[in-house]
Amino acid sequence: MSVTLQYLIIFFISMVPLIELRGAVPIAFLKFGLPVLPTYLVCILGNMLPVPVIFFFARKVLEWGKDKPVIGKFFTFCLEKGHKGGVKLQEKAGQGLYFALFLFVGIPVPGTGAWTGTLAASLLDMDFKKSVLAVIAGVVLAGVIMGLGSAGLLGAFNVFS
Repeated sequence: MSVTLQYLIIFFISMVPLIELRGAVPIAFLKFGLPVLPTYLVCILGNMLPVPVIFFFARKVLEWGKDKPVIGKFFTFCLEKGHKGGVKLQEKAGQGLYFALFLFVGIPVPGTGAWTGTLAASLLDMDFKKSVLAVIAGVVLAGVIMGLGSAGLLGAFNVFS
């Protein structure tokens, strides 16, 4: 498989909700053996590409579809999850809302990431530019954490035991 195709694969994996950069980085390092800097750049670009679309349009699409047959339950679930995540974020963060968004996106646990964080920012009517900066910083942090985990460093320091 060509290196170009490998980069395209990790780029598209980084765009997928729930998987995002967190899944693409280990694949890039462990399966493809790609170099660190280009891998991070490709994964960050792939993960961030949907962010403006999510911020400006996802809420409108979800609200439009929440009462439609077939998709209504899923769209309602997405709205509720985004709203609950946003409210929790707001309650815990107070004045540090953008820092909390950064941590929410950056700490790679299930249900967090650029997609969910951006949807929460949109539902909370947060500032677009500040939200994007927080999400980018969070994506970079998640990438570093996943890279260290992929390299075995977190296991070597017994972080998870």
